[in-house]
Amino acid sequence: MKITVIGTGYVGLVTGACLSEMGNQVVCLDHDPARIATLQQGGIPIHEPGLEDVVRRNAQAGRLRFTTDGADAVAHGGILFIAVGTPPQEDGSADLQQVLAAAQTIGEHMAGYKLIVNKSTVPVGTAQQVRRTVSLALAARGHGADFSVVSNPEFLKEGSAVQDFMRPDRVIVGSDDERATALMRTLYAPFMRNRERLIEMDVPSAEFTKYAANAMLATRISFMNELALLAEKLGADIESVRIGIGSDPRIGTHFLYAGAGYGGSCFPKDVRALIQTADDAGQPLQILRAVQAVNQHQKQVLIDKIVARFGPQLQGRRFALWGLAFKPGTDDMREAPSLAVIEQLLARGADVVAYDPQAMAQARAALGERARLRFAPHANAALQDADALVIVTEWKEFRSPDFAHLAATLKHPVVFDGRNLFEPDTLRSAGLEYYPIGRAAVAPTCHHPC
Repeated sequence: MKITVIGTGYVGLVTGACLSEMGNQVVCLDHDPARIATLQQGGIPIHEPGLEDVVRRNAQAGRLRFTTDGADAVAHGGILFIAVGTPPQEDGSADLQQVLAAAQTIGEHMAGYKLIVNKSTVPVGTAQQVRRTVSLALAARGHGADFSVVSNPEFLKEGSAVQDFMRPDRVIVGSDDERATALMRTLYAPFMRNRERLIEMDVPSAEFTKYAANAMLATRISFMNELALLAEKLGADIESVRIGIGSDPRIGTHFLYAGAGYGGSCFPKDVRALIQTADDAGQPLQILRAVQAVNQHQKQVLIDKIVARFGPQLQGRRFALWGLAFKPGTDDMREAPSLAVIEQLLARGADVVAYDPQAMAQARAALGERARLRFAPHANAALQDADALVIVTEWKEFRSPDFAHLAATLKHPVVFDGRNLFEPDTLRSAGLEYYPIGRAAVAPTCHHPC
């Protein structure tokens, strides 16, 4: 099949690459010349495990190419995916400018039937706006080409997006057009060989499903984070609680880990957008407002622990910080908890030496040049002359450090763990003070700055 994907961010690039992997002829369109040039030269503008190999293999085979030419891209595809950004506006609602600009481009250049697929995360009613935009562009040209608009929300996790696309747990298709539905079934058939995963529904329900899914996952995270703070007060261990409730099949084990709060391009944005949609509809979502508030507070928890240990004024203190990306497996810094932690440490006068396996360049761009912020070439280098270690992202390489080296290198053998990577008894036996989330801390030997 001939497919065009508009947008080469996480969703667009993964979609285009994976569809070409199945033998389709794919053109990816983006209006950023630098990004397209990088892709044409064999580079990848984002970090996503496995994606570079898929892109390179299919580009070399001639099944995947990249362009800034809207007319060429629209002419190529019988199926056109809109996979552009929908950043939050000031009120939290999704900004649809890029989506509607893509629809405008399609309407200005199409000549014959096109199936337009909304892959971007968009509020209910966006398909109607896309349909109206294309129709107006066609009318301005005096053209009567036929087209369909369907919703096909993405459910890709950064860090495993290629695997998620190639082996989906579900494919949602919102459609009111039999021809469009049949084309979508044909397109996704290679991904369904062992069992059917395509779920048909009406367009508004498909648009709503994406927001509902992310809102539920964000709710689970905030729920566990709030319980973790209570567990600390009661002397309970949130990890034991997690295992206990996760063994109930009605609850399950996913997204029950307490930590320093969620970030990324999806959960914060989509929770805000759904809250705004509900307010506009006159049906406020009280639970989601609490989810949002809990998450904002959770990004303060590590700082509260640091202040309790070292005092509110941190001038002259240096902190090693492991983990910058909002989650492991990606270089995405959007709304990463590390940003809040670093900003507050710097505001209190501390120095910060940070390290991340993938997100260093993105962190530099997000934080800018700061007099008391440096980036280390590797994890152990960040420890030199540091008073304590702060862990914010649970990269695999942080899971089994040399605890004796940690204790010997840090000025004060103190670890603040925002992801509960370690067992408290292990660190106690290594001579380390340990402050996890929702678990018993390895008590310090003194209660004032040592």
